[in-house]
Amino acid sequence: MSCFQMATSLFLLAAMMLGGSNAQLSPTFYAKTCPNVSSIVRSVLQQAQQNDIWIFPKIVRLHFHDCFVNGCDASLLLNGTDSEQMAPPNLSTEGYAVIGDIKTALEKACPRVVSCADILALSAQVSVSLGGGPTWKVPLGRRDSLSAHREGTGGIPSAHDSLANIAARFKSVGLDSTDLVALSGVHTFGRAQCAAFTDRLYNFNNVSGKIDPTLNATYAKALQQRCPKGGDATSLIDLDEQTSLTFDNKYFLNLQNRRGLLQSDQELFSTNGAETVAIVNRFASSQSQFFASFGKAMIKMGNINPLTGSNGEIRLDCRKIN
Repeated sequence: MSCFQMATSLFLLAAMMLGGSNAQLSPTFYAKTCPNVSSIVRSVLQQAQQNDIWIFPKIVRLHFHDCFVNGCDASLLLNGTDSEQMAPPNLSTEGYAVIGDIKTALEKACPRVVSCADILALSAQVSVSLGGGPTWKVPLGRRDSLSAHREGTGGIPSAHDSLANIAARFKSVGLDSTDLVALSGVHTFGRAQCAAFTDRLYNFNNVSGKIDPTLNATYAKALQQRCPKGGDATSLIDLDEQTSLTFDNKYFLNLQNRRGLLQSDQELFSTNGAETVAIVNRFASSQSQFFASFGKAMIKMGNINPLTGSNGEIRLDCRKIN
């Protein structure tokens, strides 16, 4: 073999090895190994929704909280003393049992093939679609983390964060202002605990008795009745008071009317000079534009530091490593 041929062979071998550990995600990743993966996920979620009408927003939230901690690697699903689930941002997350049911169904149909990280990504897409929202082709091929990353949960955006802080968190993972507003629009369905917003009703900016001035006064009084001072902080309130079970663009109309439940939501529209204001207005006037931007943003979020190729593993049980 000539020196040129040897060099070429070594280059190709290196390229193959590099490709094996940094493979690109693809919507057709399971086309041959598990062609019915999407229909199986959809079937389990439809069944789950009969028992829990709020399961769709719960599942999307799991995917979001997973991706914002060291990437979309299903680390959130791991149990144990260092579990991300036990960190403050995740104490109210739910839907883990349904993800387990999907994994069980897929292991029966396609053993040792579909990762838990891909299950989260697919389940989020199907949940939005079944809730009346858009659909998009989910890039697949993620593998599962071998450990949790509890120390990284501080990077998950909070309902109490300022717009500047949230925008910085999104920018740090490659998401821009349009992605921020679009992904925030997931709050068009689901619920939030009183603890997530009562400071806006009674102690805004740590001033006793002060109500957030960006909150509609009538809406604030209604919320005070639902979440009385000193009451049950875990009581749940609809994020969208009109269509909380439907994925639509009403969320943005609520922001325009100063009826955003969470401070982090309302600041998208009520922060003077913020570039997010125009985006909120655009999505409020066009549901189709919101849907298109939401799908693109979900794909970008799903691409945050995925494990591919020979990295990580395909867990047999999403709650523990193999």
